[in-house]
Amino acid sequence: MSKIIVLIGAPGAGKGTQARLLEEKRGIPQISTGDMFREMKKADTPLAREVQETMAAGNLISDDLTYKIVKERTARADCQNDYILDGYPRTAVQAAQLEDLASEQNKTIQAIEIDVPRAELLKRLTGRRSCSVCGEIYNIYSKPPKQDNVCDFHPETTLTHRADDNEESVGTRLANYDEQTKPLLEYYEKSGRLEKIDGTRELQQIYADLDKLI
Repeated sequence: MSKIIVLIGAPGAGKGTQARLLEEKRGIPQISTGDMFREMKKADTPLAREVQETMAAGNLISDDLTYKIVKERTARADCQNDYILDGYPRTAVQAAQLEDLASEQNKTIQAIEIDVPRAELLKRLTGRRSCSVCGEIYNIYSKPPKQDNVCDFHPETTLTHRADDNEESVGTRLANYDEQTKPLLEYYEKSGRLEKIDGTRELQQIYADLDKLI
């Protein structure tokens, strides 16, 4: 039976990177809510228009509308077998809706949390710097440039620091994540479907663990 892989991880945990690696190496499509919403902004379908109207009115996208978007996207040919959900579900309500979808698609659900301690997440997010020319990402704690605040490949370019990568904003984002996602982790743990991976190690070690689990 094919499955829906639910990747769970706080901002900065690296779940997007791991999902992309699984797509590249294993051919398992990464279905990201961010990508889906961006697609909906440009598309001209009844569902896209509903999303556009909701956003234009300044309203949040409801769980039911998000579910419709996920259902439509995962009905495509590339999701006939296994697929990875990145950024969905975010709440226990969405997790319950995903059970219906899995049943409809005749798939099982496997939930995997990439676990990184709070102090490490703060370092990763507040320490991020990037080059505006080539997009190379650095971290002043774990991957500093050779010369302070200057891109290795474009020495004429000063690295930029995202405005929301300050300690206060990052703390708020992580607190929101904890509040929303804790019930989700409990939900999958109770049903014996939650597996955890240590996300503090090298990227390839994390991938090797994920690969084995899947």
